[in-house]
Amino acid sequence: MSKATLDQISTLPPQGASKEEFLPKIEALQEKLADIHDRLIAQRKYSILIILQGMDASGKDGTVKHALGSLQLAGARVKAFKVPTAEENAHHFLWRISKECPEKGMVQIFNRSQYEGILVPKVNGTLPDKLLKQRCEEINSFEAGLMRDNTLVFKFYLHVSEAEQRERLAERMQDPAKRWKYQPEDIAAIDQHKAFAKVYDFIFEHGSQGAPWYIIPADKKWYRNHEVLRLLVQELEKLPIAYPEIDK
Repeated sequence: MSKATLDQISTLPPQGASKEEFLPKIEALQEKLADIHDRLIAQRKYSILIILQGMDASGKDGTVKHALGSLQLAGARVKAFKVPTAEENAHHFLWRISKECPEKGMVQIFNRSQYEGILVPKVNGTLPDKLLKQRCEEINSFEAGLMRDNTLVFKFYLHVSEAEQRERLAERMQDPAKRWKYQPEDIAAIDQHKAFAKVYDFIFEHGSQGAPWYIIPADKKWYRNHEVLRLLVQELEKLPIAYPEIDK
């Protein structure tokens, strides 16, 4: 990923790109991903871990539904990590993460992830930077171990602007179908947009030695969906994911 900070990276599609142009491309990529997933399930050699991170209202749920919805339900799971429970806090911060990692032939999607153990303490100032850098090193080693065991790790940061975040959170309050997602913390999250962005810059600097990060412009949902699918298909097509041979 680029060494540029988030405030230097656009949240918008390339100039001239249009929704009408990209919708057929999204459909074609979904078909390709579904075919790869079918072979992945049959082969049972690789597993895939997709990590979605981003500000509140950056589109993590929407990415699961609209970009990754072509995955077979029998071969994919979604885990949304909330505030740690008392039991989870009594363990190492990676304990709740490790037990949710995918077995061979499966796709596991994390809505938030191990990086919450860096993000929240740094924003709130509850842990010193020295310890947070050590946590990043542990995460790097953890992800490297997964990759050595044929787990393909994709880390997507959904990059949404402060203005777009405000608009989406306001819509969340007005739309009955989205209002249930509202949390009192949403208001604080808007005011902390720049603080969270700086912490993500810290994460990108210290937490990219395991699996690399992909920063996805996410102000336009159709472009976000296309880029997540494009990168997944692009990387997965490089691997020998195939139906197993049988003895005839």
